[in-house]
Amino acid sequence: MKVLITEAEIQERVCGLGACLSEKYAGRPLTVLGVLTGSIVLLADLIRATSIPLRVALIEASSYGETRTEPGELTINIGLVPDLKDRDVVILDDIFDTGNTMVGLYDAVQSFEPASVQSAVLLWKTDRTVVDLQPDHFCFQIPDEFVVGYGLDYNDEFRNLPFIGIPNEEEMHEAVKGQGG
Repeated sequence: MKVLITEAEIQERVCGLGACLSEKYAGRPLTVLGVLTGSIVLLADLIRATSIPLRVALIEASSYGETRTEPGELTINIGLVPDLKDRDVVILDDIFDTGNTMVGLYDAVQSFEPASVQSAVLLWKTDRTVVDLQPDHFCFQIPDEFVVGYGLDYNDEFRNLPFIGIPNEEEMHEAVKGQGG
């Protein structure tokens, strides 16, 4: 697998994002809203890199199914979201691709009447963005390549990799085969 972003590079940027959020939201009621399932690794590292009190919440959003590598219809489950009224919210996701997921998440979160909403992502595929929204915070801009690792998956495989990589066809085939596909 080709390594696109190393573990050390990720840790450096996530620590920088934690410092940025700590400064921006000091003395304010912050909730970091992690998007399941891809943001889990990022969420864990980010909250450890943040030096201010905060709440952690989860929201489920998906536009990719099983072995698909192209987005489909967006579904959002707000059932896990706690009260966000009058709180600053940072929606944390693994990747900003077309931007459609983040637009849907912004709309869903607004119904909770937060004080403010911003977005933070690990990866931003600028060439694929099709919405007028941009992430407020991002760690890396990447080319239009299918990537896995550090929470990002293919067929629920590769999330555990400590780096961001570009899998080859054989690795993707093995991931499908390993799941009975």
